[in-house]
Amino acid sequence: MDYRVFSDKIVARIDRGEEICQALRSICLAEKVGLASVSAIGAVGEFTAGVFSPQNKTYASHTFRGDYEIVSLSGTVTKKDGEFYQHLHMSAGDGEGKVFGGHLNSAVVSATCEMVITLIDGSVGRKFSREIGLNLFEF
Repeated sequence: MDYRVFSDKIVARIDRGEEICQALRSICLAEKVGLASVSAIGAVGEFTAGVFSPQNKTYASHTFRGDYEIVSLSGTVTKKDGEFYQHLHMSAGDGEGKVFGGHLNSAVVSATCEMVITLIDGSVGRKFSREIGLNLFEF
């Protein structure tokens, strides 16, 4: 992984074999990022993504292995209880054009991942909502 900071943006290259969520965490902790939006493209060989059921308040996660292009990866970086917190969603397409995705749990880069982290001046926290079953923005 390598990255550069440009004003209010961090441009990162995440390399083959590296896990995207861990790389984002490492960058944000090193640069003391408290609030940001994230977008990325690239290729992964394995990823786990899930869908949340509001009725059951549970995630159904699936792991995909093979050659996948990241069609879209977006999300936010905030704080929960003063600690780093990321919320990412990713969709990825296979060689037949089928696209799978959801809430990103993990993704291992197979070729490269190009990520842009846009820093936001301010702070937004997270608080668990018993009603919804998720950690929601807290202003």
